[in-house]
Amino acid sequence: MPLQHPPEWWIFELELSEHLEDRMDDRFFNEVDLRIMIDDADGIRVGSRIGRWVVETTHNDDAWEVVVEPDERDEVIVVITAYKVTPW
Repeated sequence: MPLQHPPEWWIFELELSEHLEDRMDDRFFNEVDLRIMIDDADGIRVGSRIGRWVVETTHNDDAWEVVVEPDERDEVIVVITAYKVTPW
């Protein structure tokens, strides 16, 4: 289900960071999976760095987080990284 009240930048196009592209094979997901994860987000929260957000989602029935940095000037969402959430 889509987010109830997404931020205004939620509709921007995605731009994949080089870091993300380097990690996709290692973490067993592709761009289509990533787009589905973002479309099916369960929540979003402020990230640990200024200007970044963490998208809470799932992939293959596991909890995942996708770190994004919206660029309102260029109207893109730069996807910084994505990772499976592991319990401590």
